[in-house]
Amino acid sequence: MVKEFERAGIPTAHITNMTPVAKVTGSNRIIPGVAIKHPCSDVGLTMDEQKQMRRDFMERALHAVSTEIEEPEFF
Repeated sequence: MVKEFERAGIPTAHITNMTPVAKVTGSNRIIPGVAIKHPCSDVGLTMDEQKQMRRDFMERALHAVSTEIEEPEFF
C-alpha cells in the first residue's frame, strides 16, 4: 500500500519493527518501530512516557514525509 501512495505522489512514512521487510518491499521512508503489536510505544513504560514516545514517532514521521528522497531512507 505504501508503494501505491508514493506512486500517486503522496509521501508516506512506514513505521515498523520489521525494517528489512519494509526495505525489500519498497518502502521509501522507514521509521524503525518498537514491537509488532505496539510499533509506536513500549508498554513497559508509564503512560506519560508512552505518550511522549508516540509523539516522538509522529514528529519523525512528519519530518520523513517532508523530506525529499532519492532512495529508501531510515529516519
